[in-house]
Amino acid sequence: MPGSLHAVTGGDVVAEDDRRAPAAVVFDALGLAYEKAFAASEPHRASLRWLLGRLAPGSRVLDVGSGTGRPTAQTLTEAGHRVLGVDVSPVMVELAGRQVPGADFRLADIRELPLAEASFDAVCGYFSLLQMSRAEQAGVVAKLARAVRPGGLVALATVPLDVEDVEGVFMGQPVRVTSFAAGAFTELVTGAGLSVLAADHAVFAPAHPDAVPEPHLFLHCRRDAG
Repeated sequence: MPGSLHAVTGGDVVAEDDRRAPAAVVFDALGLAYEKAFAASEPHRASLRWLLGRLAPGSRVLDVGSGTGRPTAQTLTEAGHRVLGVDVSPVMVELAGRQVPGADFRLADIRELPLAEASFDAVCGYFSLLQMSRAEQAGVVAKLARAVRPGGLVALATVPLDVEDVEGVFMGQPVRVTSFAAGAFTELVTGAGLSVLAADHAVFAPAHPDAVPEPHLFLHCRRDAG
């Protein structure tokens, strides 16, 4: 889940009271307002079309940071794929379950959730790393690469900025953000055993009064065989 130059966001981390990940606090508060702010993202929908054009019928897809379930889980489910959505926000998981009843959603922190080797045909992670440390982001990308079968697909998106543990405000919510510049994020992904088939850069202005245009990077990848 993205943010902006002075308000980047996404992913899972710290805690409101040592028990809740800060992303849970942020996205519990935002709810459907987040979906409305980013509903018009054509680059996100283009990324989903990229996946749909390459997935075999009935593919098993993991959606990390599934949010309200729209557009990712909904688009994939309506195309006949089997989707498991994972999110750290109870409010988002409840909304997604109501809005996309054809998918399965689980309340979990992807950093801690066990994932069997090669258990998915594809994995999506749209803006779901940005509230993790750089070491955690690297660990999660490697984990997702292992969870997809050899030859399977991985779609990742981030806000490509060279920032680490920066304080910001996202749609009125305080956040701490860490990210990589585009080249460094691409190196992280390839180092995890993924081949980048396409890299799409975009600038998107969320539909929210506090938002400004922000850079987005979408990487479309395949897990290397062997």
